[in-house]
Amino acid sequence: MAEAVWNTDTGEAVYRSRDPVCNLRLRVHLQRITSSNFLHYQPATQSGKDIIDLGTFRPHPTASGHRPDEDEEEEIVIGWQEKLFSQFEVDLYQNEAACQSPLDYQYRQEILKLENSGGRKNQRIFTYTDSDRYTNLEEHCQKMTTAASEVPSFLVERMANVRRRRQDRRGMEGGILKSRMVTWEPSEEFIKNNHVINTPLQTMYIMADLGPYGKLGYKTYEHVLCTLKVDSNGVITVKPDFTGLKGPYRIETDGEKQELWNYTIHNVSSLAQPEEEEREQRVFKDLYGRHKEYLSSLVGTDFEMTAPGALRLFVNGEVVSAQGYEYDNLYVHFFVELPTTNWSSPAIQQLSGVTQTCATKSLGLDKVAYFSYPFTFEALFLHEDESADALPEWPVLYCEVLSLDFWQRYRVEGYGAAMLPATPGSHTLRVSTWRPMDLGPVAELRRFFIGGSLELEDLSYVRIPGTFKGERLSRFGLRTETTGTVTFRLHCLQQSRAFMESSSLRKRMRSVLDRLEGFSQQSSIHNVLEAFHRARRRMQEARESLPQDLVSPSETLVT
Repeated sequence: MAEAVWNTDTGEAVYRSRDPVCNLRLRVHLQRITSSNFLHYQPATQSGKDIIDLGTFRPHPTASGHRPDEDEEEEIVIGWQEKLFSQFEVDLYQNEAACQSPLDYQYRQEILKLENSGGRKNQRIFTYTDSDRYTNLEEHCQKMTTAASEVPSFLVERMANVRRRRQDRRGMEGGILKSRMVTWEPSEEFIKNNHVINTPLQTMYIMADLGPYGKLGYKTYEHVLCTLKVDSNGVITVKPDFTGLKGPYRIETDGEKQELWNYTIHNVSSLAQPEEEEREQRVFKDLYGRHKEYLSSLVGTDFEMTAPGALRLFVNGEVVSAQGYEYDNLYVHFFVELPTTNWSSPAIQQLSGVTQTCATKSLGLDKVAYFSYPFTFEALFLHEDESADALPEWPVLYCEVLSLDFWQRYRVEGYGAAMLPATPGSHTLRVSTWRPMDLGPVAELRRFFIGGSLELEDLSYVRIPGTFKGERLSRFGLRTETTGTVTFRLHCLQQSRAFMESSSLRKRMRSVLDRLEGFSQQSSIHNVLEAFHRARRRMQEARESLPQDLVSPSETLVT
């Protein structure tokens, strides 16, 4: 006889089904491989015969009335959450005093009906449904490993009291948002209901009573054949997996008389007819169509588009941090200046803001204040000048850093400005700042003891103001001191019809955006060249102010 091939893969398998789980049907086949039966010698009563008849070697009937060979094999088809009573439950619920819950009384009535109709159809195979007490105990005593000497950890003990399935989804009272977003003193019941993923889950156990003949109904002989779990998303977890083409699973009992059993699990759910599948496809198609219409109704059919030749700029920004400043308790005042030509913003749009006061923390040699202050705004650019020489201007972000001490005295720590990025996407800007200062120690002493310092009346003076119409902006005599830096994180979005059209509007807007990128590069180069020319002019003025006898005749200035 060929050696039996056992299936040793007892891990769980996960399936997903769109059909109702009530259509699930499993065929379970249980068979004993090695039996503890023994042949009982019963001599023949006929006289004159010395040969023992083989027919006398027969097993005795059990106390329940059925022969032992009838218990060698059993096969049964089980539906989802179908209750099959074990011998232990039959003996238990026949006693009315053992019934405690309404479910117990319901089981008692069903068992009495079965007894009156000829008994139950199963002998060894039975089930525990989602409502049974065994399901709760099994989840409570679940182990993390297969070790026999496993000691539950603190987390296992605490989480054992939390049931992940069939948790009540309690909505907010009256649909009103709760005013307390943080519960500082949560109760134990609150932790149980909110600390675990709330996914409704139903469980079913297919069991087998592998006790010897005449000893059915003892809990020690109960073994789990298969565990089924189904959640609300149609995910079915089977442990162990369906047998299929693989060999049967085996169970070896403990005790003095060890017995070997094998069993198979097959999915025998009825297949849907072609007409039913077609009808189901139509239902799903109609369902998805209605869901799409529902989502469209939430978004709205009238999507707001920009005017032809216009560009809408959305900026979601964040004041991240400020570092390198002299005093503590910093806050930042910032605003966006739109160019006076071709730019506009909604009337209710707020283009300025003030962060919260934030204490600094040491990071290396600098002190850093982390604000994480969000802001958002939008602006509209309408390009009207089609000449090739016209260069569009771009919005500028100005910031002012101030400090506030215990006596509510504030000091200006620095001014800074940066042009908003001309390209969409995520950008990080680090704006260097400076502050005006006076000569001599009096101004610094005043700043230290009573607060206050030199301030700019117009913050746009940090850069070239948009209202300036002259050719040269003089800052002669303005003494400044470099202070720290402010970090901004900007997420820029641009919307325009030119991005979707292939007409001349798209070409025109592309040229505008190309010029904008060139404008940002030109601005950086212009700032460098401007600083270089200022340094050369100062050197020339310094040399002109020197006496002629100190200037070498061969020394010339490069202009």
